[in-house]
Amino acid sequence: MPWSWRLQGGDGEIVTVPGVPEETFATQADAESWLGLHWRELRDAGVEQVVLLEDGAVVYPMSLLDPE
Repeated sequence: MPWSWRLQGGDGEIVTVPGVPEETFATQADAESWLGLHWRELRDAGVEQVVLLEDGAVVYPMSLLDPE
């Protein structure tokens, strides 16, 4: 099953980040490793939340904002 991230802005809208192509991953670990490398770049581009998807089904959401 393919794994992917949905990138979202503050009001839940889908965000496209120039220079960051939509990718699919063979495993959850691959997807999470990719996010570990790119989360700061995504946050700086206006992504406030990411949602991990497995074959299109939501696995979990994660905020990229600093905790208050």
